[in-house]
Amino acid sequence: MPSKSKPGLKREKQYLEKAQNVEERGNQRLGIMTSWAYWEDPKRLAFTFARYKFVAKMLSGCRHVLEVGCGDGFVSRVVAQEVGALTAIDFDQGFIDDANSRSSADDPWRITFKQHDMLENPVAGEFDGIFSLDVLEHIQPDREHVFLKNMIAPLTARGTVIIGMPSLQSQQYASPQSKQGHVNCKDQQEFRKLMLGHFHNVYMFSMNDEVVHTGYGAMSHYNIALCCGKIK
Repeated sequence: MPSKSKPGLKREKQYLEKAQNVEERGNQRLGIMTSWAYWEDPKRLAFTFARYKFVAKMLSGCRHVLEVGCGDGFVSRVVAQEVGALTAIDFDQGFIDDANSRSSADDPWRITFKQHDMLENPVAGEFDGIFSLDVLEHIQPDREHVFLKNMIAPLTARGTVIIGMPSLQSQQYASPQSKQGHVNCKDQQEFRKLMLGHFHNVYMFSMNDEVVHTGYGAMSHYNIALCCGKIK
């Protein structure tokens, strides 16, 4: 009895090699959080990818970058495309296990995923770029300076840090689940003032949906601080 042929693309030749590659490797799985977003509110993935693309372009060419709070790490490879090496950490081992379960030795955008709690101590090593998206708002205000001090400790003197978080103004539209974890959202000016305690230069960007801009901060749904000139 002849074997049943595998389903695949058959009409356009330019896609045949790609289809065969996917059949051999299997479809890429979403991570824990990206699967949840795709199920509940798919457009959120567009916003997340846009944030990572901004980081990737700003840190393009960095030798070694650290991501703090990578979650399931599914979108981290957007940054990995632009930098020499990427180390991604999260305090929850479950996220790291999930990220590593989708990683392979022949992955062209290889990322080192590790468990680490930034409130305990800095990450060992040296990094010329560090970024953290959707993390600071989860840190209690009385611990934020500990978090930031440990985060930037391994940053080189000329390195760049990028931190993104929902604005204080956005919280009236946040879901009850989001509000439960968002204990430290800030107005854009308050956010800038916080970062000026750690850096000589802080440049603020606003974000509404997937659009990054320099518009009126009070109307920003999401704020991004690009920082350089670490204060010793």
